[in-house]
Amino acid sequence: MNGRTDNETKNGAGQAPDASINDWIAVAAGALGALMATLDISITNTALPQIQGEIGATGTEGTWISTGYLVSEVVMIPLAAWLTRVFGLRNFLLSNAALFIIFSMICGLADNLPQMIIGRVGQGFTGGALIPTAQTIIATRLPRHQMPVGMAAFGSIILLGPMLGPVIGGWLAENISWAWCFFLNLPVCAALMGLLLMGLEKERVRWPLFLNADWLGIAGLALGLSCLTIVLEEGQRERWFESTYISVLSVLTATGFVLLAVAQWRNPDPVIKLRLLLNKNYASVIFIVVVVGASLYSVLYLLPQFLSNIAGYNAEQSGFVMLLSGLPAFLMMPFLPRLLQRFSVRSLVMLGLVCFAASCMLNIEITAQSTGPDFTWSQILRGFGLVFCMMPLNQASMAAVPSEESGDAAGLYNMARNIGGSIGLALLGTFIDRRSNMHTSILREAITANSLATQERIAGGAANLFQRHGDMAYAQLQSAGQLALQTVRQGFVITYGEAFYTLGVVMLCCIPLTFFLKKPKPGAGMMAH
Repeated sequence: MNGRTDNETKNGAGQAPDASINDWIAVAAGALGALMATLDISITNTALPQIQGEIGATGTEGTWISTGYLVSEVVMIPLAAWLTRVFGLRNFLLSNAALFIIFSMICGLADNLPQMIIGRVGQGFTGGALIPTAQTIIATRLPRHQMPVGMAAFGSIILLGPMLGPVIGGWLAENISWAWCFFLNLPVCAALMGLLLMGLEKERVRWPLFLNADWLGIAGLALGLSCLTIVLEEGQRERWFESTYISVLSVLTATGFVLLAVAQWRNPDPVIKLRLLLNKNYASVIFIVVVVGASLYSVLYLLPQFLSNIAGYNAEQSGFVMLLSGLPAFLMMPFLPRLLQRFSVRSLVMLGLVCFAASCMLNIEITAQSTGPDFTWSQILRGFGLVFCMMPLNQASMAAVPSEESGDAAGLYNMARNIGGSIGLALLGTFIDRRSNMHTSILREAITANSLATQERIAGGAANLFQRHGDMAYAQLQSAGQLALQTVRQGFVITYGEAFYTLGVVMLCCIPLTFFLKKPKPGAGMMAH
């Protein structure tokens, strides 16, 4: 693809030559595209109240602003490798960057919910293509001895995007306008297209590959993944299988995966190569990525919920607390390539899992009085855990498969991370709902009208309120209401602590899987250039 093949062949068994300037420009383009795509996953989260107000959407309807992006993104990610083979990498990425601008403008100019959802779905499709192709560019353009540098950059972006999103989105919504959460993509996409034109060569479109594609597998993949994502996102809100809506979507999910399985058996070149999971090393990477993705997205949901509902932080304040876990990625960037070369993937991932688990355990003693500074060390430790997990796993996923299948492996890897996040959020939502109700019920049973402590608490609150309003009956009613709210609040605090503990245990349970992560063989994971 870039003219380095001949040089590498001439070198024989010697070390391949260093990547050229064009190679690094291509890697920078892929990294910028991945950053933009991951940023847009979460940039609307903190601006959601303002967006809903402007377009006239209810709270339930507003969730589709995020869900629409996730559904389309998770469908596109595994299709990216096939579409790259059909249209060529440069053509495919340039088209996606141009379309991403158009859909971002649709979102920024939207004045109703359907228009916003159309824009977000389009953003998800085009942005979803930018994540796995960034990994493919690294695998195709960098020689083996420089690949840790590229993978470290890619891994840092994948971590930083979701963390920077709420901070940037919150600041823009509070200080300028929520529309700039989308207009921001215009200059970024323009820079991306310039880098793509400089760094990637022209390729011809292979229409026969498109016409003879695995359309049964594509239909099954789109149906199965889109419906699964909606089930996981909306299941708890709809009370799971008590809802006909969720039940029908679950049947469609199963139907889609059956079609995908049939396509795997019938087509010699399926659109998504699930047989890669028969590789024990690669399957171990994917399983760990699913669990780490579930834990990462769970923490990205859990901590802002605590800071907002318990500590009373606004979106911007919560975003800066979350950003602490991104600092290790910046600090470790210069050292990561050397660490990846010097230490085994197994030892680094194991260290990462232990750090992530320890960070969760630091949060199990949270109280209703806990604030942002109480999470400083756990956030920093969690950041180191994610760096040591995700960076080596990125490299291990590429090294575990034959060189010609690195594109398909990248698609599966990124799909697994996103699906893990959806699964984690679905399970976490159910966990919080049920455990908080249970703890609140237990606390209410302990607070009776005959309890001396209860009477003293209500009387003390009523006395303070009476001084303000001068109405004792109203003051006692208000004091009793405040006690009820505090009971619910305390039930949530206990549940959040249990959730952190559960996440820590799950991460520790993944440690045995690291023994399947073996050192790549020389030349493994490299694609033909």
